[in-house]
Amino acid sequence: MRIAISTGGGDAPGLNAVIRAAVLSALDRGWHVLGIRKGYAGLLGDDDVVPLSRDSVRGIGHLGGTILRTTNRGNPFAYPVKQADGSFKEVDRSDELIENARNLGINAVIAIGGDGSLNIADKLWQKGLRVVGVPKTIDNDVSGTITTFGFDTAVSTAMEAIDKLHTTAESHDRVIVMEVMGRHAGFIALHSGLSGAAHVILIPEIPYDIEKVSAAIMAREARGRHFDIVVVAEGAMPVGGMESTLGASLPGQDRRIGGIGERVAFQIQQRTGKECRSMVLGHLQRGGMPTGYDRLLAARFGGAAVEAVDDGKWGQMVALHSPNIVTIPIADALKEPRRVDPNHDIVRTARRTGISFGD
Repeated sequence: MRIAISTGGGDAPGLNAVIRAAVLSALDRGWHVLGIRKGYAGLLGDDDVVPLSRDSVRGIGHLGGTILRTTNRGNPFAYPVKQADGSFKEVDRSDELIENARNLGINAVIAIGGDGSLNIADKLWQKGLRVVGVPKTIDNDVSGTITTFGFDTAVSTAMEAIDKLHTTAESHDRVIVMEVMGRHAGFIALHSGLSGAAHVILIPEIPYDIEKVSAAIMAREARGRHFDIVVVAEGAMPVGGMESTLGASLPGQDRRIGGIGERVAFQIQQRTGKECRSMVLGHLQRGGMPTGYDRLLAARFGGAAVEAVDDGKWGQMVALHSPNIVTIPIADALKEPRRVDPNHDIVRTARRTGISFGD
């Protein structure tokens, strides 16, 4: 058996732990393991396909990032090809990818990624490539699994930042707005905001009214609490409004969601007269060493993915159904994205402890 491992989409703490566990589990079965570098670029001639041995994965379980590198612009069904004039054209190279995999003697691919990468994996499976998926996203927005690795680390990073913002905000009687990742799902904002004792949490699933946000801040002011911490997911939006967007980071890319933290801080200052500051936590949430929980979950996912290959569970994704790791069809996980339930007990607990959602 010869398997290949791919990491695609945004990076997440725990990717290397998955790779390590998968490689060691496969080698224990006497299999050969290859690593596809930079998503699927290695199978399309734009990067390499490298052998993975025990030496390759020695000492990587605690490291952030991915030794295989990754990309969020490597969809083989819409692969960006540079034209003579410098522009990019999207081309379907999926048949080429599958043919190259067969030429390399690859019997199966373990695809590690979020909803976008899993969607690609499912399409490749439908075209005949044997695929097993591993869910990865710090946003925790993949359905079918209780949680994904990387999420716990991202929450811990955000919570640590909130802890530090408390001291400086209170010292200056300021409102500080911290923008965290979460384009369509507010899990990071919700979990870090509650555990970090923020005063306002704004998430995509609960559209906010800036007047009510400002009123909550002034209510604390009247009680003698002159500082506030506002945690806002990048995809949060006002009632009847749209997400805040920035310019494209590279030519040919769509506009990126972001900038909501600065906008909310400006609006709060206008309405309350309080001094406001904003900060974007950004890619700090993706970096650094994974927490113990994420290392353990990632290792379990890696081992379970190899077991799924051994059992021939093609087109399946490993998932946490506590306390067990199971497999479910990738297609089922993609039917509906995972979002924060506004009636979840975490939201209710936040409200009961005085946190405003601006609604």
